Amino acid sequence: MDGKVETYKARLVAKGFTQKEGIDYEETFSPVAMLKSIRILLSIVAHLDYEIWQMEVRTAFLNGNLEESIYMVQPEGFIKRGQKNLLCKLKKSIYGLKQASRSWNIRFDQAIKSFGFDQSPDESYVYFRHSDKVVVFLIFFVDDILLIGNDVNALSSVKVWLSSQFDMKDLGEAIYILGIKLLRDRRRRMLGSSQARYIDVIFARFSM
Repeated sequence: MDGKVETYKARLVAKGFTQKEGIDYEETFSPVAMLKSIRILLSIVAHLDYEIWQMEVRTAFLNGNLEESIYMVQPEGFIKRGQKNLLCKLKKSIYGLKQASRSWNIRFDQAIKSFGFDQSPDESYVYFRHSDKVVVFLIFFVDDILLIGNDVNALSSVKVWLSSQFDMKDLGEAIYILGIKLLRDRRRRMLGSSQARYIDVIFARFSM
């Protein structure tokens, strides 16, 4: 929440560097929301006094569906006696695969559209939904999600739905976005940003 590392994780990953194009994968490109789009929506948040909430998808890449047949060697420490020569066939995407990010993007895109969201024609991973006077924007950035809107009940329903589809972490009102700290004064309808912590890290790294 404050830009510091909360936990260190260890996970099983595939040796993507051994994959061969045309056999183990085809396309790998997956778009993300551009920072300028986030800034535009933040200006709307400030001007119209919208809510801005944040969620995180836990182990996002494990949700992707694979179109290819991919096998990997058994992880060390989990090989049963007499089964050393067997391989693991992946049913889902896994971290390390070259197509992992793209598979996750496709899965999320299909899911969020099924919930009534439309994709922005100018920004691939900005989605919106509106009915009458209720407006909800969703910004998607790999495993970070921003929910922006003018109706708390509508935003809450999106949160509940996302949690029913994926393993989500509710981060509440957005404070940090991609390492940028938000400074908000709702009474004055002002919203600023600060990268002071990032600057401190750079200074420390290069002994400045």
